[in-house]
Amino acid sequence: MKDVISYIDSNHDRYLKELKEFLKIPSISTDPSYAKDVNAAAEYVAQQLKKAGMSHVNIFSTPGHPVVYGEHITDKKRPTLLVYGHYDVQPVDPVALWESPPFEPTVRNGELYARGAADDKGQMFIHFKSAEAYIKCGKQLPVNIKYLIEGEEEIGSPNLDSFIADHKDLLMVDAVMVSDTTMFAREIPSICYGLRGLVYFQIDASVASGDLHSGSFGGAVGNPAFELSNILAAIKDVHGKITIPHFYDDVRELTDRERQEFAKLPFNEKVYAREIGVKQLSGEHGYTPLEQLWARPTFEINGLLSGFTGEGAKTVLPAKAMAKVSLRLVPDQKPEIIEDLFEHYVYELAPSFLEIKVTRMHGGKPWIASLDHPALLAASRAIKKGFGKEPVFQREGGSIPVVATFAEQLGIPSVLFGIGLPDENAHAPNEKLDLENFYNGIRSSAYFLDELAQIKPTH
Repeated sequence: MKDVISYIDSNHDRYLKELKEFLKIPSISTDPSYAKDVNAAAEYVAQQLKKAGMSHVNIFSTPGHPVVYGEHITDKKRPTLLVYGHYDVQPVDPVALWESPPFEPTVRNGELYARGAADDKGQMFIHFKSAEAYIKCGKQLPVNIKYLIEGEEEIGSPNLDSFIADHKDLLMVDAVMVSDTTMFAREIPSICYGLRGLVYFQIDASVASGDLHSGSFGGAVGNPAFELSNILAAIKDVHGKITIPHFYDDVRELTDRERQEFAKLPFNEKVYAREIGVKQLSGEHGYTPLEQLWARPTFEINGLLSGFTGEGAKTVLPAKAMAKVSLRLVPDQKPEIIEDLFEHYVYELAPSFLEIKVTRMHGGKPWIASLDHPALLAASRAIKKGFGKEPVFQREGGSIPVVATFAEQLGIPSVLFGIGLPDENAHAPNEKLDLENFYNGIRSSAYFLDELAQIKPTH
């Protein structure tokens, strides 16, 4: 391992140069005008995998953006690792808030600023370079390795589940490595072992065929903005509990071990509130903020639209109102069941004079791994060597639907090892990546390949 780590440490400048080249590609998957750039990013990924020494690299077409696949099989008797990542990025609006152009990578104070630096180009790049280090040193990779890099994660991965289903034989491995999460805090490396799921809806409410004069009709004609607000307010009580009947039936409660581990983490509620710019935290009674964020389901209003919102006054009774809402789910909750329960409850709450339509948008399943799984323990040992610090185990409140897909369709565990930081502005202006974490991440990835070789193959 010594020469592998030495190789990594001597190539920092080249790694940064190559990552900058990658970040210059505006691979915005949601905007059709960037389709050529998204394809260019896929080509760059393929080139990097070839450069790393992969014996087989292929770009698969999909109904949307391509999937890049690479592999290097050293010995079929050894464990096989699948590295998942995505090369597409979020839009850059509002551009005016960027301190440097989003696709002109810039280093300031040891941090690399560019769209995609943390989410997810920089994070997945570490696993290209760790494998490359072994091969360029003339060493055999301690495990077989495969890469599955998609270009549609930022638009909900609409073609990934079908790709996985169609290529199960190709993707049968012993573990998946995903680096698309954050560390708990600076200098506190982390392994994420749980993610919340998601269901998302649009609710449209209407009463009249057009806006009405609120003086002439108000009092006799229902107001869809008011009624929709009543419906939304009724879905959560004053204690932060969701009121949908049977909503909590399948919720997996935290174990005593998990609650104890969460309590050990250096979390200051007042500091956290100040950092995110809120007066104080609020959430479901009976649970700590970390428990609320990571392990409890939620209902949130993501957007509201109705009536007159321009300058001045206009006494209008709006004809329509619209809300976009989401529910985050925890392990054992099933999106399809929650969708049915939510939709039924909304229709039940609506008064008879209100025309209402609930549209299911998208979602993803929750996921959780065993804290004692050999792959997670191997990652823990590797990260300790790479960062010089014991990692903590945490959950995250967001969703990565493909992780649940890997577990469900392939029956394989995922290791979520992120090198981003909570303040690195993923999806926002001035996205950045700490370069010390980037280099420590490459070292940790190399150690992980060595540690993973010690587990018993299952496929």
